[in-house]
Amino acid sequence: MRHVALVLVVALAAALPAAAAPQAPALPAPFSPAVVAGDLVYLAGMLPADAGGRVVAGDVRAQTARVLDNLAALLKQNGSRMEQVAAVTVYLKNQADFAAMNEVYGKYWPKDPPTRTTVIVDLVVPEALVEISMVALPSGVERRVIHPASWLRSPSPYSYGIQSGHTLFLSGLVSRNGKDNTAAPGDMKTQTQTVLQNARDILAAADMTLADVVSSRVFITDTTMFQEMNAVYRTAFLANPPVRATVKAALTAPQYLVEITMTAVKGGQRDVLTTPGADGTPGKPSPLLSSAIRTGNRLFLSGMMGATDATKGDAAGQTRETLARLGRTLKGAGFEWSDVVDAIVYLPNLEDFAAMNTAYREVFGKSFPARATVKAGLVSPEGLVEIMMTAVKRK
Repeated sequence: MRHVALVLVVALAAALPAAAAPQAPALPAPFSPAVVAGDLVYLAGMLPADAGGRVVAGDVRAQTARVLDNLAALLKQNGSRMEQVAAVTVYLKNQADFAAMNEVYGKYWPKDPPTRTTVIVDLVVPEALVEISMVALPSGVERRVIHPASWLRSPSPYSYGIQSGHTLFLSGLVSRNGKDNTAAPGDMKTQTQTVLQNARDILAAADMTLADVVSSRVFITDTTMFQEMNAVYRTAFLANPPVRATVKAALTAPQYLVEITMTAVKGGQRDVLTTPGADGTPGKPSPLLSSAIRTGNRLFLSGMMGATDATKGDAAGQTRETLARLGRTLKGAGFEWSDVVDAIVYLPNLEDFAAMNTAYREVFGKSFPARATVKAGLVSPEGLVEIMMTAVKRK
């Protein structure tokens, strides 16, 4: 059953006096702070805001603690807890804040932390230094750490894989040797090969392969190297590639050129779909990504853009066209807008945030999925918005 958490103001710790208890903030943007769908809880990108929606004062340590306290409160409200978090995405404004963020972050998971992806991007609120989104499991649902036997533990507070049932969440992987935690230098092709081999090792530890991957997020530091990454990436997925979004973002260390985050689902029926044209004609499959993949009651959709001659330079128009393409894909897979539980919006220009939201509201009305929105470069120079979504069919 899909349940949207609309109330954000909740007490974080009963041990604190009521007047001092931290509260998750009420935010006016068009997203739900949390959506519970089956055995997963999707938490929107959370900023370090107080109950009135104001960003708290302080450095990245204070802001990281505030974000995680807000998310812990939200998890408690929705039948989960921090120990049940499976996957985290950290959007960090400044690369220099990575160590300080880690220092605070690690205290929240002294044992078996979730998987994590950390990228360096600008945020929609200028005063914010960090934004964090999550996917968690309800309390009592199986959560198992996956770790290749020959690898060392990560030097940062995250697990390489978290498995629940048939689903495996992988951390964002960079070009590093898991056996000794040393960076593996090289050009984009070499680093992409290392990342994909790392993914193979983690998947194998869960008795999976790259053929089980259903969703992929690729972060590259330079869009001029996009085709170099693609040349290697396509060799790993020769048939029915996962859905994918690829954007430009800085990574946590300057030697890394690419980071890839994956989700895999083992067994069961897997249906690969293309996006129909506006006239209903079947879409053409791409060798690099599938428009959508349906596994059981879940649908994973690729990041889509709406840059056309008619929408050039028009963020609202591109958002409408993007959502039209996503909508046709949903419908073709037997899903509806009300089934969408999670979304990521990438904007190369944060000045387009309001225009994007205006068009976004037209589709969803009042029942919004969880969502994170950050500044990231797109691989299409004409693109002003890219949106990636996950949907869950209610039983």
